[in-house]
Amino acid sequence: MSEPRPKRPDRRSDARERALYLLYEADAKGISPVDALELQIVEPDELTTTLIRGVAEQRDRLDAAIAVRATGWTLERMPVLDLSVLRIGAFELAQRPDVPVAVVIDEAVELAKRFSTDSSGRFVNGVLSSLAEDLRPAGPPDG
Repeated sequence: MSEPRPKRPDRRSDARERALYLLYEADAKGISPVDALELQIVEPDELTTTLIRGVAEQRDRLDAAIAVRATGWTLERMPVLDLSVLRIGAFELAQRPDVPVAVVIDEAVELAKRFSTDSSGRFVNGVLSSLAEDLRPAGPPDG
């Protein structure tokens, strides 16, 4: 019997992960996400660039939307990684209608589970599920 083939990396998931790294780096260094992007030795792929520039340009709007839906939490109290994951997910919900809501939320939850606290996956899922109602225009069902 043959062994199962390893799961092939998904370039979109990898781009989201790179965007998370860059947002975290920017926060740690006290620089803008765009500056962190431009300081990279190897030019980031198109999706990573889109996510970083989009989050940077719309940060105030994204943060305001997150703050409304993150019941019981202020942005300042959130772990930096959780907030960065939420910003990426909120940006995708608002600006990438080609990506189904379920995919945006699943990808964000996986990032939160891998890189943040034990309860981060549930927290990110709850906030982004609520945000989807606000940020994703009504249209045909995702599929």
